[in-house]
Amino acid sequence: QVQLVESGGGLVQAGDSLRLSCVLPGRPWRRYHVTWFRQAPGKERDFVAAVDWHDGSTTYADSDSVKGRFTISRDNAKSTVDLQMNSLKPEDTAVYYCAAERWSRVVSRTALEYGYWGQGTQVTVSS
Repeated sequence: QVQLVESGGGLVQAGDSLRLSCVLPGRPWRRYHVTWFRQAPGKERDFVAAVDWHDGSTTYADSDSVKGRFTISRDNAKSTVDLQMNSLKPEDTAVYYCAAERWSRVVSRTALEYGYWGQGTQVTVSS
């Protein structure tokens, strides 16, 4: 089973920035969406942002929770997907997971539909 590898989490203060990185090893990922989810203690795993590996188009969570602050991008040559997080808030505290699913016309925002996952990286934002 292919496992994705996240890095870049840590403890920061409100207003700081972090850049998470997800390495996608091995197989070709051209026909996949790669997505960042996050899960706070006691809560469900929530969709944050996704990128189409083929054309680089992006999708973000509908709520205002991350819009304008988070940016997802991919580097085909390095087989990585990054999540740049700016103006971090305490409510961004969560374990952040990278996941991949086969391409479909509509990006899935449901964690159960993703077959490839990383182990997660902890992001803690202090007030």
